[in-house]
Amino acid sequence: MHSLTDSIPGHDAASLIRTAHRMADAARDAILPHFRSDSLFADNKRPADFDPVTEADRAAERAMRAILVEDRPQDGILGEEYGSRQGVSGLTWILDPIDGTRAFISGATSWGVLIGLSDGQGIRYGLIDQPYTRERFEGGLGQARLAGPMGERRLAVRHGVDLDQATLLTTFPEIGTQAEGDAFRRVAARVRLTRYGLDCYAYALLALGQIDLVIEAGLQSYDIAGPLAVVQAAGGIVTDWRGGPAHEGGQVIAAASPELHRAALELLRG
Repeated sequence: MHSLTDSIPGHDAASLIRTAHRMADAARDAILPHFRSDSLFADNKRPADFDPVTEADRAAERAMRAILVEDRPQDGILGEEYGSRQGVSGLTWILDPIDGTRAFISGATSWGVLIGLSDGQGIRYGLIDQPYTRERFEGGLGQARLAGPMGERRLAVRHGVDLDQATLLTTFPEIGTQAEGDAFRRVAARVRLTRYGLDCYAYALLALGQIDLVIEAGLQSYDIAGPLAVVQAAGGIVTDWRGGPAHEGGQVIAAASPELHRAALELLRG
């Protein structure tokens, strides 16, 4: 997996970015009529363990796929709800129409639309879009910015924070397996503040310079592709718990600085 750059050989970066924003706009339009609606209903994808999916998830992914059929029919697609489609261009769009469906059905705003773009070797570009707050975090292909109600600003992680002063975010307190939970708690015991239930919005806050660490387990590639690009474009570090590539999911740590990354990795490894 190589680092993010301003271009992908053989492809026009501006065109790729336009397509990503068209998809995010289409997903917003598909999702918002369902949010905090009395008629919202969630199906359970895994009867043994509550894993909700709603018509908003499905409608958003259909809307994004329709944009790709128009703009980029030669590209591959990997989506959470409708699976994969092979392409011939060497590029694959990785889509999570609603990351944080549990938050979505609860009326909270930590969910988001995730769009990642891979060239087969790594993630080159990504978006985290929060339709209700109208915040869009963008990273890669020369971009590192937030566009929202307060205007636009450049994304940049914060530095100079030691582990004992750091803020750590995750989605679940009962993270992964017992061993993974124990590893997480070793880090949580050393930081100043730990917050739970933030879904993809945690990575957006890291890229914005508001927090310092995100640690999760059990992720799929569509959970991390977009956030990885945004955090890296803002100057952060995203790896697995061994310090290797994280673009396929699994155990993921995102850190604002190399020093925090090293300190947290040591604790995760025990």
